[in-house]
Amino acid sequence: MDTSALREQLERTPFERVKFGVVDIDGLLRGKIVHKDKLLQGLEAGFGFCNVVFGWDSQDRLYDNGRVSGWHAGYPDAVARIDPGTYRQLPWEDQLPFFLADFSAEPGPVKAACPRTLLRRIIDQVEAAGYRPFCGLEYEWFNFRREGHADTGRGFQLPEPISAGMFGYSLLRFAQAADYVSDLFEQLLAFRVPIEALHTETGPGVYEAALRYSSALEAADRAVLFKYGVKAIAARHDILPSFMAKWSNELPGCGGHLHQSLRKAGQTDNAFHSAKAENGMSELMRHYLAGQLHCLPYLLPLFAPTVNSYKRLVAGSWAAVSVSWGLDNRTTALRVINSSPGATRLETRVPGADANPYLVVAAALAAGLYGIRNELALELAPTQGNEYAQSDHRPLPRTLAEATAAMRDSALPGELLGADFVDHFLRTRDWECRQYDAAVTDWELRRYFSAI
Repeated sequence: MDTSALREQLERTPFERVKFGVVDIDGLLRGKIVHKDKLLQGLEAGFGFCNVVFGWDSQDRLYDNGRVSGWHAGYPDAVARIDPGTYRQLPWEDQLPFFLADFSAEPGPVKAACPRTLLRRIIDQVEAAGYRPFCGLEYEWFNFRREGHADTGRGFQLPEPISAGMFGYSLLRFAQAADYVSDLFEQLLAFRVPIEALHTETGPGVYEAALRYSSALEAADRAVLFKYGVKAIAARHDILPSFMAKWSNELPGCGGHLHQSLRKAGQTDNAFHSAKAENGMSELMRHYLAGQLHCLPYLLPLFAPTVNSYKRLVAGSWAAVSVSWGLDNRTTALRVINSSPGATRLETRVPGADANPYLVVAAALAAGLYGIRNELALELAPTQGNEYAQSDHRPLPRTLAEATAAMRDSALPGELLGADFVDHFLRTRDWECRQYDAAVTDWELRRYFSAI
């Protein structure tokens, strides 16, 4: 939708207000409600949006090590511009108009820090190389009863899951929450975030949704809006969803897997498939896969951005622990799916549900493009059977601090994503590590309070 068509659409809407949102470095959707006239006036020039959204963490605590935003600069406005193609209506708010915006028109440092702007730049590079990227994301998340939840600052009280027991692929569990499940499907579809499949996972109250694949930017938009939509819909059912990577050491974590493929410009065939090649994998796909394997240890914080992310990346957890790939193998970091020519794709299984979708897609595409440009050979053999039993594959970093150090010590992330973005991102991960190091945890209290 171009701006003229959008103007006509908004002028006909009965609402005097419009919502729009931007996504910060942690993948949180931040936004405003503005008068319709203000949005129409700012379609070309953009809107002022305080750059503090890149100067604080997920708890609104101000970074003390930032360059993009901070007291040193006085927290000025940056220019956010609406993307007309993201126009949607909020089904749970009587079809209120909604848009996504980004900072691609911002002349200052916020542009380099903006995750959606970064992804647009990486997609431009892929397209300049002669390919169109297509992606689909899938998410696992736990659902709790909102009643009983408390975060008072003096202790976190965990609520009760909406269903009990370890019952994956359960139709009965869905029947017990039929209204919620129905709203997820119907309202998210009306929000232009179509769910392709939904099922219960192993664990109390845990669901998994696969989002219908699309062009890469649209796929990331859908992922951000999926998490936003799930939270909004769940609240109306007195349900509290959590996309935390690992909330219990006794249960599997929550993945945010990325499926991806390429098409050559002007063609509709899947460029990852070749009927004549081994395992149906084209040479292009092999280069792309080799690129991701090569870059994975240095880009890991983009896929696993929190301290908690690394509690999920453990053996026997359905999550990756090494630089590895396999054919339809869910124990490896990268899973090749080649069941049919049109569906041939690569699944990057490292990301958790806590990762920023724009950064996940950007990192995967940039790494794959690196492999294509450098014609990297796929020298690593596919894992046969259980990757967790392998001992000769390179292990992934085990903590956020270790992963951040590996990212900092390599020139590769700056080459792929830009030095300014990498500098900002690493500063935010350093901050995240310091917040964790300064915290006194429940484990420490239980272990040392009276025993020492």
